[in-house]
Amino acid sequence: MRFFRRNVKTEHEEDVDVSIERYLIVGLGNPGRQYVDTRHNIGFMAVDALANAYSLKFDGNKSKALFAEGPVAGKRVVVAKPQTYMNESGLAVRGLMDFYKIPLTHLIVVSDDLDIPLGTLRIRPKGGAGGQKGLRNIIAQVGSEDFARMRIGIGRPPGRMDAAAYVLQPFLKPDQVLLQETLSRAIKAVEVWLENGIDAAMNRQNGTAEEAAARFIKREAVPQPNSPEQPNP
Repeated sequence: MRFFRRNVKTEHEEDVDVSIERYLIVGLGNPGRQYVDTRHNIGFMAVDALANAYSLKFDGNKSKALFAEGPVAGKRVVVAKPQTYMNESGLAVRGLMDFYKIPLTHLIVVSDDLDIPLGTLRIRPKGGAGGQKGLRNIIAQVGSEDFARMRIGIGRPPGRMDAAAYVLQPFLKPDQVLLQETLSRAIKAVEVWLENGIDAAMNRQNGTAEEAAARFIKREAVPQPNSPEQPNP
């Protein structure tokens, strides 16, 4: 997808240097105090943790999103939290992509996933919404499924609890340690995506922490081929 600088500037549009390569990292959630720390807002939590790790401040408000801008893992990023409520997240994403001229290949969306347990990351280069209404609206607004996404597991509701009620509840105290570990892994996954691409992020961080660690140990155990300067004896 190619973008071109518009010649006409509206009264609300500031100058922006579109020659700077930027990446857009979007966390999904619902605005408002009543939704803070709820399971459905784990996307907000992840980008808050990322911004905090890099001392970025959400002091911008554009295209119906709070955003922070600055360097992460050697790249210039825009970190955003749509303020449209989950079902219309695509309005904010489309607006920021248009303003900053960000291609789909530089977009990653972080959201919750009911169908995988807490502590599990599921990173993909593209795909459908899988029932996640925020992703569904983003796909509709950008006109494509071809953007990276990272789903963070929140687990299924217990018993016969309604899923809509479950996702709007806060995480329980016993979940807090695992939640923080998962958010740390989400930060690492974004860093790997920025530095090495989506395939590397998938290979290193998909699954649970234990599964990711097991893959790392397996990779480290594979003997490396001898260099030309060190032939076999």
